[in-house]
Amino acid sequence: MTDPFVVQREMQIAAPPSTVFAFLTDPQKIVSWMGLEAESEPHPGGLYLLKGFGSDGTRAARGAFREVVPVHRLAYSFGWEGGEEVPPGSSLIEIDLLDKDNGTLLRMTHSGLPNAAQCASHAAGWAHYLGRLALAAAGRDPGPDRGPPNRS
Repeated sequence: MTDPFVVQREMQIAAPPSTVFAFLTDPQKIVSWMGLEAESEPHPGGLYLLKGFGSDGTRAARGAFREVVPVHRLAYSFGWEGGEEVPPGSSLIEIDLLDKDNGTLLRMTHSGLPNAAQCASHAAGWAHYLGRLALAAAGRDPGPDRGPPNRS
């Protein structure tokens, strides 16, 4: 049976896959487009931790890398510290980076979400953050992160 609560996004980014990959794995580059603090150990079993989400900047997302194919693919578990519906490690994010049209085609799937409300919330979050990633990876300043609309 197919998981009904999945978020999928595809976007073209005006930067090579190696640059986009760095913005997904290097803590200093991550915080240029998402969160306030990041820890990243991009190898299977390595930590994925982002802090500084929510209206008060205290929310944190945590998971572990499951698959790392440099400059081409990342897969990691994901969830919110203190979250009951999507606790750490309860969902899976898979990102593929394809060299296309002098840039990168990013394909992202976020699966394992528990219900339609969480799926909609995470869809809004991904729309917001992938737009910021595209700007940062292309060498543009996405500005301060105020979070996605209608999220706490």
